[in-house]
Amino acid sequence: MLSTVARTVVPLLGRFTVTADEAAVLAPGSIVAANHSSLVDPGVVLAAVRRRGVEALAAAADALAAGRVVVIYPEGRLPRRTDAADGPPTPFRTGLARLAATGAPVVPLGQAGARRISSGSTAKQLAGLATAPLRRPGVHVHFGAPLRLDGDVAAATDRAHAAVTAAWRTAAARLPGATWTPTAQ
Repeated sequence: MLSTVARTVVPLLGRFTVTADEAAVLAPGSIVAANHSSLVDPGVVLAAVRRRGVEALAAAADALAAGRVVVIYPEGRLPRRTDAADGPPTPFRTGLARLAATGAPVVPLGQAGARRISSGSTAKQLAGLATAPLRRPGVHVHFGAPLRLDGDVAAATDRAHAAVTAAWRTAAARLPGATWTPTAQ
């Protein structure tokens, strides 16, 4: 139900586009690892996953075993920015690597532009949501090729971070109407 709502609402808030690497496959039992930049991220990601066909890690592992797609935000929090600029993903927590130990493929997802819909203080976020249908800011999501995370948790976490960052850079470069470049940190 939520993906249907997101598929309907997100395009109303901005110019929504989705691309994927040639090898990107969103197979049943996949983990989608996405960067986290604004409060509207879950809607953007649900709309993108819907277009492409967590309570706890244990529940996520059960869902993967049942062939469901699990979305996780490995950063674990929103960035501490007050402006509307996108930045690369912040360091990941280890939950993604621990969940990927189930053998599920990890599909890196990068998104850019959602902060132009909603970012900053609560008042700014609400104002952004209210005016987005008029402003139509660009939002782009890019799926990277799946990878297997195994072995050392720290090394697997670093590999996942690098893959999501690469997907984010691709999304930022393909953002509709982008006249800016992604900021580095």
